[in-house]
Amino acid sequence: MDWANKAVMITGASSGIGEALALELSRRGAKLGLVARRKEVLDEIVAAISSNSDQVLAIAADVQDRDSMRAAALELNCRFGHIDVLIANAGIGVANDGAELDAEKFATVINVNVIGAANSAAAVLPEMIARGSGQLVVISSLAAYRGLPKSAAYCASKAAVSAMFESLRLDVKPRGIDVTIIHPGFIKTPLTAGRHAKLPWLLEVEDAAKKILGAIEARKKSYAFPWQLATIVRAGMFMPAFMYDWISSRNSFRE
Repeated sequence: MDWANKAVMITGASSGIGEALALELSRRGAKLGLVARRKEVLDEIVAAISSNSDQVLAIAADVQDRDSMRAAALELNCRFGHIDVLIANAGIGVANDGAELDAEKFATVINVNVIGAANSAAAVLPEMIARGSGQLVVISSLAAYRGLPKSAAYCASKAAVSAMFESLRLDVKPRGIDVTIIHPGFIKTPLTAGRHAKLPWLLEVEDAAKKILGAIEARKKSYAFPWQLATIVRAGMFMPAFMYDWISSRNSFRE
């Protein structure tokens, strides 16, 4: 993929995977629309990655607000003429023991991770459909495959976005739009920082960004990595419940 003529909208671009993707895409010459709530942080990233202000635009918007996301998409379309790729990356995770289920925290995770991804896709789709081309990318997780201890909200949200974007793929593929669902394992980001539990096959965020972009360039329908952890997780999908429960209850990755 020749990124030099591509306009990419990234949500959750102020840190973690979103920031790493922005940095790598800027090196590849893409035009970038960086979206997050913290405008001051986005401005720092813009200053760091580009000497050409015409190539990068920072927009303060909350993915939970569909009107602000639509406004962000329209602003990017106005600046760059079109949006070729959406990377719906904004997401949060909250550790919450199910025995003390906090419905408010649960709703917050769903609103950001699921409704936010829906708002992001809805914001860019009208122009993509009109042009007959584009690519929707969502950052899901290996946690989408089965439930994990103390991760009910996060697992539910990632399972939801995976299913949502798979359904979207079936609907928009005939209209020239590709959909790529990314299922990463553990990556060194603010979401994993400070955990005392050992995180298997923990990846540097820069390495993860390159793997994600490789999947986007190949227009893969789904991509799970690292392969070692992805293989184990997929095997878990075929385990009987009693076996899965026994293994998972002894391998919590949250304190």
